[in-house]
Amino acid sequence: MDSISLFVSGRLCLFGEHSDWAGMYRSVNADIEKGLAIVTGIEQGTYAIAQKAGRFIMCSGGELSTDEHWECEMDSEKLLETAQNGEFFSYVAGVASYINDHYSVGGVKITIIKRDLPIGRGLSSSAAICVLVARAFNRLYDLGLSTEGEMFAAFKGELRTPSRCGRLDQACAYGIKPVLMEFDGSEVNSREIHLGGTFHWVVANLMSSKDTIKILGDLNRSFPFAENELDRKVHEALGKDNRQIVLEAVRMIEEGNAEKLGELMLRAQRNFDEKLLPASEELKAPILHSILKDPMITKWTYGAKGVGSNGDGMVQFLAKSEEDAWQLQEYLQNEKGFQTFTLTLKPSQGVRRAVIPIAGFGLRLFPATKCIKKCFMPVPDRDGIIKPALMIMLEQLVDAGIEEIALVIGRDDLSFFESFFGPVSEDIYRSLPQGSRDCERTIQRLRGKISYIFQDERKGFGHAVWLAREFANEEPVLLLLGDFLYRSDNGVNCCRQVIDAFSGIGKPIVAIAETPLDRVSNYGILHGEWSEEGKIMTVDSMVEKPDPEYASECLGVPDSSGKDKYYSTFGQYILTSDVFAELDSEIKQHDAEEGEVGLTAALDRIAKDKGLTGFVPDGRSYDFGNPEEYRNAFANYS
Repeated sequence: MDSISLFVSGRLCLFGEHSDWAGMYRSVNADIEKGLAIVTGIEQGTYAIAQKAGRFIMCSGGELSTDEHWECEMDSEKLLETAQNGEFFSYVAGVASYINDHYSVGGVKITIIKRDLPIGRGLSSSAAICVLVARAFNRLYDLGLSTEGEMFAAFKGELRTPSRCGRLDQACAYGIKPVLMEFDGSEVNSREIHLGGTFHWVVANLMSSKDTIKILGDLNRSFPFAENELDRKVHEALGKDNRQIVLEAVRMIEEGNAEKLGELMLRAQRNFDEKLLPASEELKAPILHSILKDPMITKWTYGAKGVGSNGDGMVQFLAKSEEDAWQLQEYLQNEKGFQTFTLTLKPSQGVRRAVIPIAGFGLRLFPATKCIKKCFMPVPDRDGIIKPALMIMLEQLVDAGIEEIALVIGRDDLSFFESFFGPVSEDIYRSLPQGSRDCERTIQRLRGKISYIFQDERKGFGHAVWLAREFANEEPVLLLLGDFLYRSDNGVNCCRQVIDAFSGIGKPIVAIAETPLDRVSNYGILHGEWSEEGKIMTVDSMVEKPDPEYASECLGVPDSSGKDKYYSTFGQYILTSDVFAELDSEIKQHDAEEGEVGLTAALDRIAKDKGLTGFVPDGRSYDFGNPEEYRNAFANYS
């Protein structure tokens, strides 16, 4: 690709400040509690255009700093020299040097076109620019990094500067959604938090100063071991106290209880002041504490607390309503002279669950499938590691924000899956190289997101999908075919693209791809009209494996030049409760008739009665369910 547009938001730590670096000390002192924080992206951030270049170049129209342009050869030593000098460009140089050390890349030119994110206010402006650089390299050079991979590269890059960021700073990579992050030594685990209601935040810039380096230096003196009463209180505040508050906050967010969440904000601030403030003079923060006590503000808010390091940088308020948020903004701006912005988090028709039917035997890959399940067939991934195909699918689902995954399997096959997702022995783990150890940890994290649905009778693909109706629980679900792999062409994985499309459409979606006429008899073929040519189709019919003659007469979709093209299933679907209701009717009818239950007929009825959308992802799918296509996937997927 010639150039890409990028946006990386700032991040707001709703709860759990400082617990990220405190949790890192567990590698030295196992008695320290794991760190826990709730972080969300905000609407303010950094906008840029990135393209390949012969050197590493950063430029802007004066938005970045007093310097409008900086460039350097893609030479790690020279980049590292800039990284260590502590100026603004040290951040981007640090990330570029890390990427250059670990990946085969050329240069990148990044042009900042807009930035509305306040600098030095506890909103991770430095982490945002680091993530932006990592994302530019990742997408331009097709590095195959997940969101977590971009975060890690940004973190390691910023560590090459005089800055000492924590691990939650890079959570801006997730975008505008609340994320629960756990910090255990060098390990970071995260999951998206489901919003049970709407929350209105107002965040204000206190227009003062704070010395974050001094605050962190003072607090770090209490680690890794508590040597006095002050140290013990610091450990408690960032450990068990924080963990209890954060877990309660997660529950309040999931229940949609804004009033109780506001009370937790006040409790968290009181605990911070009681146990952490004595450890650093800088935390006295007179402006912050004055505004927290302002009686005018309480009538509009459920709670408030400091942001970032809790100095006189930023303050966050949880307003009682949208109108209250507006009144609060007016007061803070007009009466106090503060800069403010709002953040509204509300439930959407988000997709949190995914289903993969994989109960089939894999006859076309026999005799390999006599000893290995089809979904475990090995494929070289884009990171160079040979993985079971299923693992590649699961990693992409998690990267797309999926929280729960149901595998539809045969009951007799459970032992295969338990064996794979079970931990290896300690002896084997110690013998593995670092890259393989990372894979084993990934497998164990995936294990916690998986549940099994048993298909005891083989009544067709539609029947396998119907079995997941209770798992779906009236929510939209992402359905993946169990013998397809998906590769993005734009850096956003195909699952994420389909989920994002659904968020703007709200109707069932079938991901589609152009298919030659002589191959239509292998797939479900869709017909409709473009609402956005080459991207969004309003589907009016769907036919399972039509012969080419019928497809030529009835299923061609003309492009702008009038030429007919044919579109088959890409292997991904978003199914709503309407689809499960159609399948339910078909299952009841099937009980009195012979034959298998298909998904295509149900989707065809949905297209005619309720509305069905075809969406063209920017990517390719690989059908590895037969020998020819498996050879293609093995040779070309990575």
